[in-house]
Amino acid sequence: MTILQQAFIGLGSNLGDGQANLLAAWQRLGQVTGITLKRLSSPYRTEPVDMETEHWFTNAVGEITTALSPTELLSAMLAIETDLGRDRTLSMDRPVDLDLLFYGDMMIRSQTLTVPHPRVATRLFVLAPLADLAPEHLHPELGRTALELCRELRTQKGVARQEWRTKERFDV
Repeated sequence: MTILQQAFIGLGSNLGDGQANLLAAWQRLGQVTGITLKRLSSPYRTEPVDMETEHWFTNAVGEITTALSPTELLSAMLAIETDLGRDRTLSMDRPVDLDLLFYGDMMIRSQTLTVPHPRVATRLFVLAPLADLAPEHLHPELGRTALELCRELRTQKGVARQEWRTKERFDV
C-alpha cells in the first residue's frame, strides 16, 4: 500500500511573465506520476530578498499529496525548473524556482535536502501565500501555525497579494 504525504511547494519567478511561469510549473507538477495537485494560493508580487536584482518576484504556495519520497519529489521539482528554463549556474534571476517547504511533518537534514525549508519562518513572501492557503498548518519544529509565523513578520515590506489573471489555476 502506498502512503501519501501532504507537501507544500513554494513557487517563485522573477523573469518573464511570473504568473504564467508559476502556472506552467504547477501544471507540470500535476503531470508527475505520484503527485496530485490540491490547491494553489493566490499569487504575490514580492520584492527580491537576499539578492541584487531589479526584477521583482511573483510567488505562490501549492499544496500537493504525493507518493514520492522527499528526494524523488525534489528531483522532479529540479527537473521542472530546468525544463522551464532555469540554469542555476548563470544567475540568481530565474523564470521558475520550486522549493520543498514541508513534507508531512517530517524533519530532514541531509546534504541535498532540508525540510522544513530552513528559511520558511523568516520569509514573508513564503508565509503570506502559505497562510492564505493553510493558515493552521503547523511548523513541526517551531510549533507555530503559518498564520502565527506570518503575523510575526508583518513589518516586512514588499509583499502584495494579487489575483490570478486567468481563471484556470489548475486546482483540483
